[in-house]
Amino acid sequence: MPGIDKLPIEETLEDSPQTRSLLGVFEEDAAAISSYSHQLHHAMQRIYDAQNELSAATHLTSKLLKEYDTRRFPLGSDDEVMSSTLLQFSKVIDELSSCHAVLSTQLADAMMFPITQFKERDLKEILTLKEVFQISSNDHDVAINRYSRLSKRRENEKVKSEVMEDVYTSRKKQHQTMMHYFTALNALQYKKKIALLEPLLGYMQAQISFFKLGSENLTQQWEDFLTNIGTSVQNVRREMESEIEIMQQTIQDLEEASDPLYPPDPDLNKIPVNRNLTRKSGYLNARNKTGLVSSTWERQYFFTQGGNLMSQARGDVAGGLVMDIDNCSVMATDCEDRRYCFQITSFDGKKTVILQAESKKDCEEWISTINNISKRIYLSENPEEIAARVNQSALDAITPSPSFQQRHESLRPTAQSHLKTTRKSSSGSLVTGPSTPDSAALSALSLDSLVAPDTPIQFDIISPVSEEYAGQGKAQGQTGRRTNPFGESGVNKSEDSEGSILHQLYIVRFLGSMEVRSHDSVDVIYETMRQILAARAIHNIFRMTESHLLVTCDCLKLIDPQTQVTRLRFPLQNVVLCTTHQENKRLFGFVLRVAGSGNDGRPISVCYVFESNNEGEKMCDSVGLAKQIAFHSEMDRRELEKQKEKDKEKERQQEELSKQKQIEKDLEEQSRLIAASTRPNQTGGDGQVLVLGSSQSEDSDAGDESKKKGESEA
Repeated sequence: MPGIDKLPIEETLEDSPQTRSLLGVFEEDAAAISSYSHQLHHAMQRIYDAQNELSAATHLTSKLLKEYDTRRFPLGSDDEVMSSTLLQFSKVIDELSSCHAVLSTQLADAMMFPITQFKERDLKEILTLKEVFQISSNDHDVAINRYSRLSKRRENEKVKSEVMEDVYTSRKKQHQTMMHYFTALNALQYKKKIALLEPLLGYMQAQISFFKLGSENLTQQWEDFLTNIGTSVQNVRREMESEIEIMQQTIQDLEEASDPLYPPDPDLNKIPVNRNLTRKSGYLNARNKTGLVSSTWERQYFFTQGGNLMSQARGDVAGGLVMDIDNCSVMATDCEDRRYCFQITSFDGKKTVILQAESKKDCEEWISTINNISKRIYLSENPEEIAARVNQSALDAITPSPSFQQRHESLRPTAQSHLKTTRKSSSGSLVTGPSTPDSAALSALSLDSLVAPDTPIQFDIISPVSEEYAGQGKAQGQTGRRTNPFGESGVNKSEDSEGSILHQLYIVRFLGSMEVRSHDSVDVIYETMRQILAARAIHNIFRMTESHLLVTCDCLKLIDPQTQVTRLRFPLQNVVLCTTHQENKRLFGFVLRVAGSGNDGRPISVCYVFESNNEGEKMCDSVGLAKQIAFHSEMDRRELEKQKEKDKEKERQQEELSKQKQIEKDLEEQSRLIAASTRPNQTGGDGQVLVLGSSQSEDSDAGDESKKKGESEA
């Protein structure tokens, strides 16, 4: 380094103007150094604060990446690839966070400490010495002026000595202060270089150490991982760009195609009415009566789902059932001076819904769709083709209710399809007989072997089996009594529902029952369904009794939904078969095997057929589950009875053993008493001894006989 300028300490006593001028230059330099040092300290403080913030932010980022799996995202929550990738990133960022924490510590020690010490100690020392020097210089000037004003004519030794002492003290103080001040200013020239270079050196060393630590942590494995992630990101970006292009093109196509649909009432000549729909959805205004003559209209989203009309308000997660539109009637109507209104009436006439569409086209399409659904056209394979043949005219008036034959026309299995049936029983079907998968074996089984010709069909809820059990049911208090379908009938609980752990309730409609010849195959249920539906259509029998079917671990019950009275009770052990229809899963049937119910005392089998609300397979599952629970309960009961018999046998053996011990104890006590009684009598005469001896022998003989008797009893 070049030579450093210095203040001449030797000239401090002389205090010449040249020395003062040179001192002013050094003081100006010290002020410039102080200002620059403050700015540099502020900049380095910002670096240190930013590093601390970076370390904390890196640690927080790693923590949030680790919590990605625990967060609940409505979409993409099961993306395991994304979760594992973010977990890997969290490990890398966690290591980087540790490196940043080490860097913050090194910056505090190697960068901030030196410049802070120079600012707080060295620069403050210069300022303090400068103030002390100014005070001592002023005191010296005052003392010299006072000494210069001493009178020559009237000399006062005392005053003169005080003034001279004052000059001596002030000059000495000024000289010493000036020398220390000059020394501090000269040292400042060295300290400023140290204070500028040492923090920078510490900063660079800390950064180099940070980069070395980072290069050690980021191995080749991490580099390959980052390369793969970069490639994946580029692929996702390209996929996003292509998807955006497709969506933009879709938007353009939809804008062009939807332009005629924007008017609320489009022209029917341009957009004709589609009367062949079996599904429809859209916004409608529903009329809600709030009083005798007042009503409100609420806009909701309506849609059809199978044979049900559903509605859903904005913000709801799922829709709710409005009404069952199977076999309903629909008509256009005038309501409260509103246009495009139509009315839906349920098949039993108990419920009516009035809705308003936005346009005439929408209104006619809703009427046609509901009319097609009421005819069960949606159950066929090609519903639109069948609807095109059925709908011949515009539906502006009341649509008559279809007959029962039309309602079940699509549900009848044809003879050809019945012969080549591939059995589709539900998972819960109870199939006790063997199943034949091929059509040849099935064709060998004639229909007469399943159901006898001219077998009477019961369309009413009262069946022959229930009539025979009527007397028993009345005697036991089970028939004609209100029954809670959930097994909570209070004090008078029935025996079959008292300990049952399964209570499943279903809404069913009784179609009919008839006696069958076989119960070894589900084909008997299929054939029974076909004959019952055909008989209802031929004889125009439309009425069906609605009941609640309660499935428990002991029995199946048919309960009146209004009075909660048990109409029929089927013991579960007699239910040998149950299944749903091959095509229409709403049809459910089971075979009941009743022992000794025929005229000749032989067991008979009766097949019962019901219609449910899309719950046929669930009912089969419930019956199968009830069978399993009942089987396990019976096994547990038998095991418990065996254990009780073993315990009773063990108690009996213990009693016999205790009796034997008591007899032995009594014999020992009797022998001891006899022996005690014979000892004093032996001191008498010979005759007396003989008598006692004979008596003793008789007693011993009696004791032996009682002992033998006890042993024989044992």
